[in-house]
Amino acid sequence: MRIAGVDLTTVADRSGSLYLGGMNLAEIEQEALALTEGERGALATKLLDTLPPPGTDVSDDEVERREQELASGQVAAISHEEFVRRVQQERGR
Repeated sequence: MRIAGVDLTTVADRSGSLYLGGMNLAEIEQEALALTEGERGALATKLLDTLPPPGTDVSDDEVERREQELASGQVAAISHEEFVRRVQQERGR
């Protein structure tokens, strides 16, 4: 993959970290947005693969607390469709 004419598969320092010739985040973003749709998709996939899976920050205690709230009637369950509707409403969509 190339960004700003730099082959990202071969440019790395001795530690294996990517080196982009001193580009700042705004410059990297500008170059990334200039990529083709397929290249942006490939880059997005590679970047997402470096992040932890979503939802891994919920502890067992939190899960148990939420289950107890449901069982006690303290909170009511909602459907997935209702959840999506509420999220979209909150985001102004």
